[in-house]
Amino acid sequence: MKTTISQVPKYEGQAVTIGAWLSNKRSSGKIAFLQLRDGTGFMQAVVAKNDVAEDIFQLAKNMTQESSMYITGNIVEDKRSPFGYEMQVSDIKLIQEAVDYPITPKEHGTEFLMDHRHLWLRSKRQHSVMKIRNEIIRATYQFFNENGYVKIDPPILTGASAEGTTELFHTQYFDEEAYLSQSGQLYLEAAAMALGKVFSFGPTFRAEKSKTRRHLIEFWMIEPEMAFMDHDESLEVQEQYVSFVVQSVLMNCKLELDTLERDTSKLEKIKAPFPRISYDDAVEMLKEKGFDDVEWGVDFGAPHETAIAESFDKPVFITNYPAEIKAFYMKPDPERSDVVLCADLIAPEGYGEIIGGSQRIDDLELMKQRYEEHDLTGPAYKWYLELRQYGSVPHSGFGLGLERTVAWLSGVEHVRETIPFPRLLNRLYP
Repeated sequence: MKTTISQVPKYEGQAVTIGAWLSNKRSSGKIAFLQLRDGTGFMQAVVAKNDVAEDIFQLAKNMTQESSMYITGNIVEDKRSPFGYEMQVSDIKLIQEAVDYPITPKEHGTEFLMDHRHLWLRSKRQHSVMKIRNEIIRATYQFFNENGYVKIDPPILTGASAEGTTELFHTQYFDEEAYLSQSGQLYLEAAAMALGKVFSFGPTFRAEKSKTRRHLIEFWMIEPEMAFMDHDESLEVQEQYVSFVVQSVLMNCKLELDTLERDTSKLEKIKAPFPRISYDDAVEMLKEKGFDDVEWGVDFGAPHETAIAESFDKPVFITNYPAEIKAFYMKPDPERSDVVLCADLIAPEGYGEIIGGSQRIDDLELMKQRYEEHDLTGPAYKWYLELRQYGSVPHSGFGLGLERTVAWLSGVEHVRETIPFPRLLNRLYP
């Protein structure tokens, strides 16, 4: 019976064959312990000299790291193992012997590991992070599909920017200028006017020369947009969505979280509703915490977000930012024209902003005014203005950064470990 490591619990007491790689091994006299991986998981295989032919035992003792094989044996329960099962080997067929695999069990520097990212992905730690990433994606589709959202794929090449063109990648689109998308939001607003509730999940690009542990040049975003929904209703969707994803990871990634030594007691507290504070209150809170340089009207950086998050054990919404530091499309607060109906969701434990969202301007004349203030005179924005001209309605949306969310839930320090092949300021390889 050919199977995978993840399916092994179904075959306790039976002989199976698995296609696997050797991630590590140790041997002592008449027994060899092989640490196997097959992409679905990790498992120990025990090769006893008295139970196999001599050539099989010698193969097991001499096999090199990352050699590939078909390995056959009986599945038995092993309560000492995190996985809970091991294989008692009866046969091994070598597929390819790996020679001088560069990533050994010893410690390696970050740059070395990043240069060998195509191989580093095979490690147990990176495997766990990628499985958590996959679960977040799976849970995202489940949440929005079950709540009546339609998946929309906005273009990656655009003729306009959602938030200004200074941090966009420019490219030539035949005889006109184009940009790599920094957000699908504008197009999703058009889709929401057609389909009600929509969401996208795709790559975005920011030509931002940042080297922090929270920034990537290319990253993935989940962006829902909802017609006939105001700002407060959108906040409820956001906290319900994040709560659903966190609980899904806790339920379906127990082994991976354990491998990463993640303190899951902190994640177990992540259930809606989330606390909310205004930008005004956040400024006062920061001043009380010793940030004397923070004045009303400045945007918050990573140290500010971390300091605010320390006061809460759940993600916290910071609402109603000054209009002058937010995007042109955000709707002003009806009671205060100097702030807009928006919120950033700040994750606990120093992981920073994971969601940015707002209610969008739905008034045609106000949007025309914003166009003038932001010099949006080109034809590339004409269609976006027309959304307010033909059947405009109140609508809201938000964007969640996948990699920051993966970092938070898996407990890794840097977002470079949360995407298979990170694109950083000075890294385009591999």
